[in-house]
Amino acid sequence: MSRLTPVAAILLLWVFKSYVALSQTSKETLVADIEKKRFAALVSKDYAYLDQVLGEDLVYCHSNALIDTKASFIQSMKDGKLIYNEMTPEEVKVRIYDKTAVITGVCSAKVLSNGQSLNTRFRFTDVYIKRKKGWQMVTWQSLRLPEK
Repeated sequence: MSRLTPVAAILLLWVFKSYVALSQTSKETLVADIEKKRFAALVSKDYAYLDQVLGEDLVYCHSNALIDTKASFIQSMKDGKLIYNEMTPEEVKVRIYDKTAVITGVCSAKVLSNGQSLNTRFRFTDVYIKRKKGWQMVTWQSLRLPEK
């Protein structure tokens, strides 16, 4: 019986470790799906989804160094100053730190910004915080990549 206790403890530890790894993976997958939906919402102009997923304290730093708040960002889309025609995320990596998610990646975009057509790729970092309303993006920063 004394041999069985260490084996049972090791087995229990292995099961717990597997559960923790699985839950971390599912959190990463959940946040990655939210991010994918956010990109789609930019193109489809789904303001209800954007209102839900963007935090009131959002700081949105575009690749041209323009800074937006949640309100000014959504308003620029509604006013037609910023039109996302296509957003294709690539190389997306999600890292979870308790109630914070950091997402890095590359995105190809076709955007109309103040009447100027942009067909670009950029590297981005954004941060989501887990709140009562769910995961909300509080920071976005992007850097335009050189053309190939």
